[in-house]
Amino acid sequence: MEKKNPKEAASVATPRPRGADATAAILRAALDLGEEVGFDALTIEGIADRTGVAKTTIYRRWPNVSAIVMDAFLTEVTKAAPIQEKATARESFAVSMKLLARAYRGQQGRIMRPLLGRAQTDERLLEAVKTRWVEPRRQIAREIVRRGIANGELRPGLDPDVVLDALYGPIYHRLLVPYVNSEVSDAYIEAVIETVFGGLELKPR
Repeated sequence: MEKKNPKEAASVATPRPRGADATAAILRAALDLGEEVGFDALTIEGIADRTGVAKTTIYRRWPNVSAIVMDAFLTEVTKAAPIQEKATARESFAVSMKLLARAYRGQQGRIMRPLLGRAQTDERLLEAVKTRWVEPRRQIAREIVRRGIANGELRPGLDPDVVLDALYGPIYHRLLVPYVNSEVSDAYIEAVIETVFGGLELKPR
């Protein structure tokens, strides 16, 4: 019987992932390796070594490491923190912001910090953050504000973008600016909601 050398045997025993399996493996490796070595030290070569996917295959799908990390982030955070549409604007944002805060207290927060930092000097990444993460969520959130105005929950004449900045700005401030007691806790989200909606809601006359 013909004997196979060890490399051939290993190749047979552990075939390279393909298609959707390869994509999932690459995205998971980007997150895991980023945590292990730091996202600034993350490389295509490291991801290829971890997954067994050829570098040429990875480069055909993504132009650089930042693009892989962006896709990995979106895959995880859109499952963990979708915008919730409830009966009222207050309830919708309270639930949605708590989900986002919980995600940012974990791995998604550790990914988002370097992503936002790198996006300041990487135009393609900045555009990806804007068009694939920020704007799709803001479009849904703007409609929640507009419905709140239309149904009499919120004051007329409010600018939806200013409302969203007032609600979500504190989360990103705490995410990016370190200071004592800066955790984005559920209690903090409740305090933000109470403070902001105190000025937004239409008071009965």
